[in-house]
Amino acid sequence: MNVADAMTTRSELVTVELPGTRDDVLEYLQEYEFSSVPVVKRTDAGEEYRGLVSRDALIEHPDEDQLAILMEDVPTTTAGESLESVARVMVEEGARRMPVVDGQLEGIVTVTDVVHAIARGDAATDATVEGYASRDVNTTYEGTPLPVAERELFYANVPYAVVLDDDADVSGMLTEVDILEVARIVEGEDDTGDSIANEDDEWMWEGIKAVGGRYVPTRNVEIPAEPVREFMTADVVTISTRTSVEEAAQRMISEDIEQVPMVSGDRLVGIVRDVDLLEALYE
Repeated sequence: MNVADAMTTRSELVTVELPGTRDDVLEYLQEYEFSSVPVVKRTDAGEEYRGLVSRDALIEHPDEDQLAILMEDVPTTTAGESLESVARVMVEEGARRMPVVDGQLEGIVTVTDVVHAIARGDAATDATVEGYASRDVNTTYEGTPLPVAERELFYANVPYAVVLDDDADVSGMLTEVDILEVARIVEGEDDTGDSIANEDDEWMWEGIKAVGGRYVPTRNVEIPAEPVREFMTADVVTISTRTSVEEAAQRMISEDIEQVPMVSGDRLVGIVRDVDLLEALYE
């Protein structure tokens, strides 16, 4: 199976154009729940692909408004490449989506597209999820303020947290998408303090002493301070260690989720992310 059989074509693709602002991207990410958006530029020779802007970049660089600075350089592929080859690159490079470029942007292939192929049986595998699950599960407490939980996800370098209650039982799931849905950009200003020495600073030359401060405009991402339990998904989908990779893919697609806790009886024993399933295609 080739990339052309699984990709989202250019005609169906949401993009932003240069020059543009972060607000253009944030609107698309919140409306469509994407993890990133391709950036293109119109030229006399036609449309040129320039890069991707991800939700991580928006949160981590709140003071930067220009898309040209926020863009990331990610691996690209072509329509004729095999899906197995693309799956390997996605896993090894940590790329959730790869633009399909052959002179110009022809589409995009994502981890979700590959999972769709697995769910349909187009990318056949008879493996079970136990061999691909991670035993290191990122968790958070349901009473944790959402901004603190967002930092936990950032430092853990994962897009999710399994939410635990007072008894350490699973009570929900929190994802980057949940956080992005309620995040907003706020404007303000910071006092830089005295920008040059005042009259009491004996070390300063008399001719350039002054009194006063300076204020600089700031932009910050504001995340509600309420606890995680108010934003998490409480109806948690789980799978067992004996679930097949194909069935796990089907569950992810039908439930519109990117990761599933793996349980043995009532005990949480691991997490299966959609990208983990891709490894079954080339191992």
